[in-house]
Amino acid sequence: MSNCEGTIGSSELLTNVSIQRSEVLGLSSPTPYSSSSVEPATIHDQDNETDALSVTGQCMCCNSELKYPHTVSRFRCPVCDTINDLKPHVRQQLSNQPLTLRLLKKSVHECKLKERAKRSKRDVLDEKEREKIYEPVEKLIEVIFSSWVCLNHSFASDQETSIENSGLNMKDIKDAYGIILNLPVTVIRGMMSATDRLLKRPAVPLKRMMDIRFLLIILENPLLAQHNFPAETKYHHNLLKRVFGILSCLNNECHHGLVNWFASYPLKGFKSKIELIHAFLSHRISRARRSQLPLPNAYESDWKIASASRVMALLFAANNQSNKVHISEFYNTMADYINLMGDFESWQSRSGKFAFCQYPFLISMGSKMKVVESDAKQQMETKWREAFFNMLFHQKASNPYLILRVSRENLIEDSLRQLAQNELDLKKSLRIEFIGEDGVDAGGLRKEWFLLLVRSLFDAQYGMFTFDEDSNLCWFNPASFENEDQFFLVGVVLGLAIYNSTILDVHLPTACYKKLLNLPIGLSDLKSFRPALTKGFEQLLAFEGDVENVFCRSFVAEIEAFGQRQCVPLVKHGDQMMVTQHNKHEFVSLYADFILNKSIERQFGAFKRGFYHVCGGNALSLFRPEEIELLVRGSDEPLEIDDLKGQTEYIGFDENEETIVNFWSIMKNMEPQMQRKLLMFVTGSDRIPATGATQMSLKITCGNNGDSDRLPSAHTCFNQLILYKYHTKQKLEKMLYTAIQESQGFYVK
Repeated sequence: MSNCEGTIGSSELLTNVSIQRSEVLGLSSPTPYSSSSVEPATIHDQDNETDALSVTGQCMCCNSELKYPHTVSRFRCPVCDTINDLKPHVRQQLSNQPLTLRLLKKSVHECKLKERAKRSKRDVLDEKEREKIYEPVEKLIEVIFSSWVCLNHSFASDQETSIENSGLNMKDIKDAYGIILNLPVTVIRGMMSATDRLLKRPAVPLKRMMDIRFLLIILENPLLAQHNFPAETKYHHNLLKRVFGILSCLNNECHHGLVNWFASYPLKGFKSKIELIHAFLSHRISRARRSQLPLPNAYESDWKIASASRVMALLFAANNQSNKVHISEFYNTMADYINLMGDFESWQSRSGKFAFCQYPFLISMGSKMKVVESDAKQQMETKWREAFFNMLFHQKASNPYLILRVSRENLIEDSLRQLAQNELDLKKSLRIEFIGEDGVDAGGLRKEWFLLLVRSLFDAQYGMFTFDEDSNLCWFNPASFENEDQFFLVGVVLGLAIYNSTILDVHLPTACYKKLLNLPIGLSDLKSFRPALTKGFEQLLAFEGDVENVFCRSFVAEIEAFGQRQCVPLVKHGDQMMVTQHNKHEFVSLYADFILNKSIERQFGAFKRGFYHVCGGNALSLFRPEEIELLVRGSDEPLEIDDLKGQTEYIGFDENEETIVNFWSIMKNMEPQMQRKLLMFVTGSDRIPATGATQMSLKITCGNNGDSDRLPSAHTCFNQLILYKYHTKQKLEKMLYTAIQESQGFYVK
């Protein structure tokens, strides 16, 4: 028995290859296995009961719910035209073997020898003659790529297919395609046609991981990413829609395997799959935008977009395992041009139809922020209308804004008290008044309040948070004497900052935002803000000697409480239980969990309640932890000085004036760290908005009309820098550096 036959099962399922040829070529004479005899299914209507002679099931490609007679062994989907075999229906391949790189090279080599012999007899060999020479390769490729059993067992590696390994030799597959694409066009055309036929009828239900290897082989075809003219794009996308459709409809076990397989791909191959899906999605979204239907109606029932999005979700899950690319690689540019608020509302309504918000990794940070801002604006408008109607109909005085009147001397106490008194109004637009000071809050006072409050709450001397010198990050102080209200206030402040589009200089690690989203955290997260401690753990885990006598550690965690060390047992009688070679992993796991979770349960619980008291809507669930961190802290990407320059307003200066030209020249030549310090000096934060410098505005104001010995100053609440018309560039540079380095930042260790 050949390798192809050996995996099929009972011989009665097999039939002659001539039947296969007549079917795929669409010959008129019907046979028991020809596609013309396949029972057409109908779309299942949920409102009508299924009759006794019919059953319902999902199409293996488009996932449509279909109704078909219970006696049939296969049916044709009326939506995507895929033939679904309910039982394996594999034709006998006679002596055909799976394709290997060696077999392909041998076949091609034999044809090349014939070609050389022909060329030696004449100078010119026309294309028709060359195509005839390579007919054996063409037939080989066509037979392999039109047969599930042959293609699925081709290019096997020396490892069995498992949940961890596809069992495919990916290098051989790439090399094989490289050889095929250098052969006459008839060979390539035969391969593509055979692939099309196979995808229209895989002939197997595809229930096991070993059944789906042929899809990975097809996905490696570099022609699928080629779109030189409209007809080619249409043809390749017709193949891709079926690949994505079948992959997306597989069972959970197969999906789990695919995630692991994708995670093992080399970076270049992994990125090429992301780009392939992006190109397909962009094409489908462009078609939807040209449709006569409004968005999202034009795409919410498009199974092709839904399938590609589900396959991208598998790649996204693989990336979470292997961390190959930045999260922004998954953003689809065309998704920014849909009616995102309409999509968001459709998703919130749980209509069951496709929405891009189901796959938020496809939506860029900027678009998600627009959703958050729009959602916040809608809720603020709702509160404003409630206040208006209360005043109009109930003669009840109500302010459309949340106004906090605070004194600088008692900033935390005043803020905490008034936020507690106005818990139901936290989603109103925020306005700040400092007691004893004139001024209308047009955004500047609000920003100053945030900056001053954060400086106080995160001051290490205040005791709510601990500060790590190595990582420059804060964490909740397990020994804090502050009550839960204070941590609740911190959560509220972070929520209000997001709600009011304000960047805060908050040095919390990504682990904090993971906990907010109920994601698991562990040793790798601890490493980001306690690197020295984690290094000690890694050394302990790597040590192969006598752990008990060398490290002399018991199952006790140490915490610092205002200069004094306290020991807390990690388990019952932990102070009497020594760490050994056998239990060191348990010790590290318990210690990490203690720092990350158990020791700060009270503090973080209050913080989380405060945060979700403001940001409890669905909009925030669109974000990943890293993206929420960007929302709160802003981006630490290198500054694009030209972008910043384009967003700057001048008061008393002309943009071409010597002082301004010198200023931008000096800033461009600064070290990146000094550029950040200048940004901190002017805005109160060394970070830019999550979507880049184009989203922030600066003001440069003239302080005088002549030379001056005064240092530049700044109004951080307005992002305003006050410069003087220094006579020389050198003096401007000296005064600017002095002002930056001698000023006190808003963050105090």
